[in-house]
Amino acid sequence: MTGNRRRGLEIMDAVYGPGFSQSMPAIESPMLADTVDHLFGEIWARPGLSIRDRRLLVLGATAALGRADLIEIQVRGALANDELTAEQLREAVLHLHYYVGWGNGTQLHQGVEAALAAAEPEDPQ
Repeated sequence: MTGNRRRGLEIMDAVYGPGFSQSMPAIESPMLADTVDHLFGEIWARPGLSIRDRRLLVLGATAALGRADLIEIQVRGALANDELTAEQLREAVLHLHYYVGWGNGTQLHQGVEAALAAAEPEDPQ
């Protein structure tokens, strides 16, 4: 394992929660290798912005794409790391609606609410 691979996997765990890197597929592709080695091992690992700062940027960019599935992954990471509260996430949804349009904002809302629902403890009834 290269230094960038090891660092990339460590950063992925820091971004998405402990043990996330263990969920990586066993079959390696060039895209997956570059995601771990470069995106996480070099870009997310850079100084100057916190993981929370970088996540907010990713949430904004992902909201512009209207990808509820990717938003849910980022929000799950934010909740796992106690970076953002439900109230802050819902405020971000409202704020971003005005920048990404209502259609994409609706996808953002769905991704955030799905992650929040998944994070809620189960009702013991």
